[in-house]
Amino acid sequence: MGFLDQYDLSPNIWDEMYDRQQIREHYHKVFTSLEQFDVSALQQKDRLAGELFMNQGITFTVYSDDAGIERIFPFDIIPRIITGKEWDHIELGIQQRLKALNLFLKDIYNEQQILKDKVIPAALIASCPHYTREVFGIKVPHDIYVHISGIDLIRGEDGQFYVLEDNLRTPSGVSYMLENREVTKRIFPEMLAASHVRRVSNYPLMLHEILLQMAPAQISNPRVVLLTPGIYNSAYYEHAFLARMMGITLVEGRDLVIDNHKVYMKTTEGLEQVHVIYRRIDDEYLDPLVFRPDSALGVPGLMNAYRMGTVAIINAIGNGVADDKAVYAYVPQMIRYYLNEEPILPNVPTYEMSDPEQRKHVFDNIEKMVIKRTNQSGGYGMVMGNKVTPEEWVKAKAAIEADPRSFIAQPIIRLSTVPCFIDGTFQARHVDLRPYALCGPQGVQIVPGGLTRVALRKDSLIVNSSQGGGSKDTWVID
Repeated sequence: MGFLDQYDLSPNIWDEMYDRQQIREHYHKVFTSLEQFDVSALQQKDRLAGELFMNQGITFTVYSDDAGIERIFPFDIIPRIITGKEWDHIELGIQQRLKALNLFLKDIYNEQQILKDKVIPAALIASCPHYTREVFGIKVPHDIYVHISGIDLIRGEDGQFYVLEDNLRTPSGVSYMLENREVTKRIFPEMLAASHVRRVSNYPLMLHEILLQMAPAQISNPRVVLLTPGIYNSAYYEHAFLARMMGITLVEGRDLVIDNHKVYMKTTEGLEQVHVIYRRIDDEYLDPLVFRPDSALGVPGLMNAYRMGTVAIINAIGNGVADDKAVYAYVPQMIRYYLNEEPILPNVPTYEMSDPEQRKHVFDNIEKMVIKRTNQSGGYGMVMGNKVTPEEWVKAKAAIEADPRSFIAQPIIRLSTVPCFIDGTFQARHVDLRPYALCGPQGVQIVPGGLTRVALRKDSLIVNSSQGGGSKDTWVID
């Protein structure tokens, strides 16, 4: 079939497959394989992929949708390909970044040297809603705060990778990365085998190893559980999937109890002590005695056990201060301060709306800017300056001026595009990339690839599943 007949490229956008004259070298093998299929064969594979996702129950939840909250996660059958050389650069950049962020979290909850040296304004940390004073001075095992992270990367018009944001609390989506690969194995087995794609399937094993290593005492067989808010949570499918893959117990807050500053799980045989909790519950719901008293999701007294060091909580409580979007602007300074190195992966230029000069610059150039809330995710609370109506802008401006600390702005970056199979043709769509990094006593390990999220609506730059985005299998090839 004429693969590129209708492949419409926008000027000034980096396309990952096509460089305007020819197919990029690392896409050649896949391109040649795809040319063996006609449209109906690819449509059949597309349908099969949808059925596999449906049968596996791979869903996410959209709370604002009246048509029923459970949705199949949209999957595009054409893999996104990254070369081994590009990946090695990404890996070094993420390892460097997480080293600095871990040191920052240790510092900010202990000595606060970075504030004393005025590298980061103290007011920025004091005004951060996710700075958790309740964990100040708590010693965490191996001084590791961020055990699991999803670092969002984008590729700009220049072909360079930039860090868009750091997800250091309870990053989700890794089950989609693993399931995407399983589906690809079913629909393109020969193509996958011939392309020498690096493996992602060992992620649950690597994660389980790290969870065991975080047990507070030298226990020969530590008990690890995954704490979920329950079946109504948007990522519940993933919680159940990961618990099953690691062979650990999936629990809710009501299954755990604290006795003598230790955490126990209720079982049919009686109480069993829990040493490590991989929690998928936000900080403020973890312990109603310390945080939100109305939380029915957490475990009363959990913070006391955490403070006494009888249980490890993964990720650490209080990490939100390091992925606040206003604090994100200072990560390059953190890397220079703690590691004495230059950042390998650059940030997207970021303007603090609490600074009057920067705010004026953004307001004067709004058509080139995207404004984001500093502590909101999922693509919510964003103002795209090139699409905002005059009425919406008046409202947004008033909200920003009333509470500037809660907003940052960034130039609108035209994310790179990749080929997607949509309505029987190949079309370019914008993507980002979320690699998953695991941090243990032996350092940072990153599964090669990660989750490529794709904006399935034409010209949309918003890739979040809650905003109509989907995903692709991500191949790192040598």
